[in-house]
Amino acid sequence: MTVEDLDGEPDVHLHAGGQGFWQSRMIAALGVEAVVCATFGGETGRVLRTLLEGENVDLRAREVAARNGSYVHDRRDGSRSEMVEMLPDALSRHELDDVYELALVEGIRAGTAVLSGPSDDRVLPHETYYRLTSDLTSNGCRVIVDLAHDRLAEAVRGGPHVVKVSHEELGEEELPKLIQKAREIADSCVHGVVVSRADEPALALLEDELYLVKMPKLEPVDTRGAGDSMTAGISAGLALGMSLTDAVKLGAAAGAVNVTRHGLGSGSGEAVRELSKRVELEPIEE
Repeated sequence: MTVEDLDGEPDVHLHAGGQGFWQSRMIAALGVEAVVCATFGGETGRVLRTLLEGENVDLRAREVAARNGSYVHDRRDGSRSEMVEMLPDALSRHELDDVYELALVEGIRAGTAVLSGPSDDRVLPHETYYRLTSDLTSNGCRVIVDLAHDRLAEAVRGGPHVVKVSHEELGEEELPKLIQKAREIADSCVHGVVVSRADEPALALLEDELYLVKMPKLEPVDTRGAGDSMTAGISAGLALGMSLTDAVKLGAAAGAVNVTRHGLGSGSGEAVRELSKRVELEPIEE
């Protein structure tokens, strides 16, 4: 829930949220069919499912006892202030088995799968990401992961195709150290590692070649969700048959378009494709 100001009166908005949805919305905007595998429980789950069914995504749902999380943000003064957050509940063993099966079947069927994380560590065990990444890749599915900390380490162990990560998640700011971290990730048979660096050009290690991803400057409205949009653009590009370099350009453009808007993971495919023509991959000499 977000509270905005409309001519001096509170204006309340209800939105579906979370990495998985924001990424799938941008993927769909880029002309790729997006299938969302998710669990729904409690009052928040009922509202969330209704909101998702009104979006341009194909939903694969599992009803569970575990409640979905939610938060309330106040933006009436122009900045984002978190009033309250309710974290999601942990999935039971059988609930986890069922959503795992959904993701496995749909990922194999699609040929490209994006793995993102819940908002709290207690929802599912970290090693779930190793198993799912490994099972999908072993069955011909190209896996893109956008995770952090232990979940990222487990997914990397499974050998995904592309890893998108922020410099904060890697705990480094200096470019040489980020390059070293990217190479360590790539050692697990990863074809591409993209490291977002806030307002600095992203670092990309693509098939053992290093680049800085340079974008035209755009005035930001809200920077939240830019990384998820970047992941979505890369994934959509690969699903459409683009080369890894062109997919990264599309992802960079998707992230840039997102910061000019209030809605996370939003933007038109036309705007993203046009802006992608202005993205440059500048080789890095070591």
